[in-house]
Amino acid sequence: MFPDVPEFKFIDSLLKNAAEFKHDAPQHRDWLGVGDDCALFDGWLVTKDLSVENTHFRLDWSTPEQAVEKHIVSNVSDISAMGGVPKLAVLGLCINKNWSEETRNRVREALSQGFAKRGIALIGGDTVVGDVGMFSTTLLGTLESENAKPLLRSAVQPGDTLYVNGTLGKSDAGLWLLMNHPEAKDEFPTLVDYHLSPRICERAGAELLRLGASGAAMDISDGLSSELNHLALSSNVSLQIVEDELPIDPEVLRMCEKYGENPLKFALNGGEEYELLFANSSPKSIFEKNTQLGEVCEIGFAVEKSAGAPVNMLCKNGEKLPVQPRAWSHL
Repeated sequence: MFPDVPEFKFIDSLLKNAAEFKHDAPQHRDWLGVGDDCALFDGWLVTKDLSVENTHFRLDWSTPEQAVEKHIVSNVSDISAMGGVPKLAVLGLCINKNWSEETRNRVREALSQGFAKRGIALIGGDTVVGDVGMFSTTLLGTLESENAKPLLRSAVQPGDTLYVNGTLGKSDAGLWLLMNHPEAKDEFPTLVDYHLSPRICERAGAELLRLGASGAAMDISDGLSSELNHLALSSNVSLQIVEDELPIDPEVLRMCEKYGENPLKFALNGGEEYELLFANSSPKSIFEKNTQLGEVCEIGFAVEKSAGAPVNMLCKNGEKLPVQPRAWSHL
């Protein structure tokens, strides 16, 4: 029984319906340091993401539930990008001192349900009060497939095909609407909703391993252009994508047509997509009609490293242009 102290009661309520803490050790005892979507220590996949109020979420735009879901997805996508399944979480929560009692309760309930519905056990953390709200999660996962090896950024081979699942540009287009044309947010609800609370195929990486599609993968958190350059440099190869093959979301195209924007800007440089970019030699047919992967689109291929830009795009007009990394930077 927790003492009758507000913080203790808050934590007690947060943990009341938590997922079971199962004592399942990783099947594979791998080790990997900095440089990928996750680290690996003694077989555990480990990632950490922060979500800071007014930087990653705004409660005048999103509901507390949307802000929490976006935070959890940002962590889960890292585990997925390595082929893993999330299991355990350690949560750091800074409660904005100006949040109402209702907002605090909704954040607490969203965190409790968000982890529990995914089978992620909360095993520790800390709660403080400050000038802005913040969610900080350390998430641990495991590889479920027998004899599986993690999907690494450094695993692209010449001849591999490049794929993405889902459509591109949604989150950045939603943010652009909120910043530039908030009056039109109801006209493009799927874009705004995706930015505020993205829904992804959270088991996509694990499904790739189950299908035997070993290779490279990473989540699209900083923008496709930057992730492609990460893959090329990490794997010491050159990559080529095809403009006509990029699965730009139809609503992004419609929005760009209305406002005279270039859809490539959102598809290539928009962050917070959280779907997977992956490369392997498996035929596309093994990915088709797979609900765990969603829609998979072939966007290019890898070749031996050559002089010039690590990543190039074959444009609709026949030109071949370098794809410069345009990652979002907090610094």
